[in-house]
Amino acid sequence: MSPMSSAPKQTTVGVTSKADPRDQMGRPLRDLRISLLDQCNFRCPYCMPVTEFHADYQFLTRQQRLSHDEIVRLASIAVELGVTKLRLTGGEPLLDKKVAELVSRLARIEGVDDLALTTNAMLLAPVAQKLADAGLHRVTISLDTLDSGIFRAMSGGRGDLATVMQGMEAAEWAGLSPLKINTVVQRGVNDHTVLDLLQHFRRSGHIVRLIEYMDVGNRNNWRSEEVVSSRESLQQIEARWPVRPVDPSYHGEVARRYEYVDGAGEIGFISSVTDPFCGSCSRARLSAEGMLYTCLFASVGTSLRDPLRNGADDEELAAILSRIWLHRNDRYSELRGPGEVLRPVRNKVEMYRVGG
Repeated sequence: MSPMSSAPKQTTVGVTSKADPRDQMGRPLRDLRISLLDQCNFRCPYCMPVTEFHADYQFLTRQQRLSHDEIVRLASIAVELGVTKLRLTGGEPLLDKKVAELVSRLARIEGVDDLALTTNAMLLAPVAQKLADAGLHRVTISLDTLDSGIFRAMSGGRGDLATVMQGMEAAEWAGLSPLKINTVVQRGVNDHTVLDLLQHFRRSGHIVRLIEYMDVGNRNNWRSEEVVSSRESLQQIEARWPVRPVDPSYHGEVARRYEYVDGAGEIGFISSVTDPFCGSCSRARLSAEGMLYTCLFASVGTSLRDPLRNGADDEELAAILSRIWLHRNDRYSELRGPGEVLRPVRNKVEMYRVGG
């Protein structure tokens, strides 16, 4: 093992002066999304279109990515600063063959109340029980439709719906439930299949969350005409099943919650385009190469890998992370505004680098 990736000595962060930093809008740091790698086994057009991410595309090397030791060290420091929720993302995090070992180490960090993973579920079935045994609390599945043909097209020709459903069943058996199912709704692509998807998961105990098609990254040729607003989706749902709003589970929850009046379960709406929720955002994102981003739509980040590998101790790293958060004033979606012509800002970080 190289000196760069060897396990560092853990020290106690001086939490009395650095704990619970608040950004320029008074928002605390509570949630850290950790991207394990920038690779994915899908080529979803709205995230990693195959025309851009072809066979010759150069992804990060192992040396460029954070090691598990480095991830655990940075996560531990973030928890000392107030983070209580950790989520492993990608790319596709299950491409990391040792992800269960990482989960086990993160689960042992005192103060982590919620340890989750987002996946497309193609590789989930064989490892679901191992992840649960390692201490994973829950999984979120990216699933845009139950129409097998549309699903295959939306995965760039690489997804198999039956395999994904097997993965979801394995996760349920392993106790990683209720599952959250993230569905990006795109007009003219899968919007006409949403009610069928909701019908399938009614009374399952799992929670479908409908996500407005967002202008993430720079390569998905996003157009505002393809956005199906949460309001429009809600009207379509109410025409079939009566629903009523539910209070948030916690402060800063991104999804607006509704429940079926007949008791068949819950659905959520993530409305970053038409009804942004920047004001309560408490999330930071750590990319696979160790860049910290304070907004999903950020164009620049700050390297934590460089000081980490240049010998910074835990207190110095905590000070860097705290300083980044204290200077944070991101509110991209609110500034864009739902009433103005929506034009995507260029040079934003790609979603596959920081997860959703």
